[in-house]
Amino acid sequence: MPATLNPTKEKIHEIIFEADTPAGKFFDVFLMIMIFASVLVVMLESIGELQVNHQKLFYILEWIFTIFFTIEYGLRLYCVYNPMKYAKSFYGVVDLVSILPTYLSLLITGAHTLMVIRALRLFRVFRIFKLAHFLKEGHLILHALKASRAKITVFLVFILLIVMIMGSLMYLIESGANSGFTSIPRSIYWAIVTLTTVGYGDIAPQTPFGQFIAAAIMIMGYVVIAVPTGIVSSELMNQKELQHNTQACRYCAEEGHDDDAVYCKYCGEQLNE
Repeated sequence: MPATLNPTKEKIHEIIFEADTPAGKFFDVFLMIMIFASVLVVMLESIGELQVNHQKLFYILEWIFTIFFTIEYGLRLYCVYNPMKYAKSFYGVVDLVSILPTYLSLLITGAHTLMVIRALRLFRVFRIFKLAHFLKEGHLILHALKASRAKITVFLVFILLIVMIMGSLMYLIESGANSGFTSIPRSIYWAIVTLTTVGYGDIAPQTPFGQFIAAAIMIMGYVVIAVPTGIVSSELMNQKELQHNTQACRYCAEEGHDDDAVYCKYCGEQLNE
């Protein structure tokens, strides 16, 4: 921990990582606009006619976005007191991945590598994940999913057993009816599609008993949809008891602290005063 706090770092950190001040809110709004604009450019660039007619414009815009996000990434590393921790975090990796393709395209040259360059440039779409900085409720959903993972795992195992049993049963019933149930794995595939109420229609039972079982699986599908929804919803209600703010730790850049928190619950360092 540094002996004294750096005022410049503290000010930049307040603007970039927190949204409780006018400057912080302005930066967040401007950053969201830049993210959406950069992703829109990537999508428009994939249209052949636009790419041919406006290739130079797309090239200039891409470098404008890349330089902006490079400066932003550098400032994020500068204003935290443990830059490597942020660089290895989810947000840090996304920030880096969103700018690397443009720089890598300068190093990979030659006609035979044009497809590789295009593949690298597609990774610019990862900029959309930078929006996770603004999704406070996203943390709530993640915590709810983690808390309910044991129940969901048991539920998934139960569903796997059902589709394996039903698929095997349908294979025994329909294998001689020339209805597409040519193997147990293919029959299990049909059971999964039917149980999830997708119903592609590429395989359908022909015998009355097979159709009866298919109808039972379809009705069961509505129950399957309701169970995980109820599990996660109950955990979401439990997660809403504590209030959180937008304050980010100056050492690890993690957010989601309680309003009365003094120390970071992720790294243990003291939060901003």
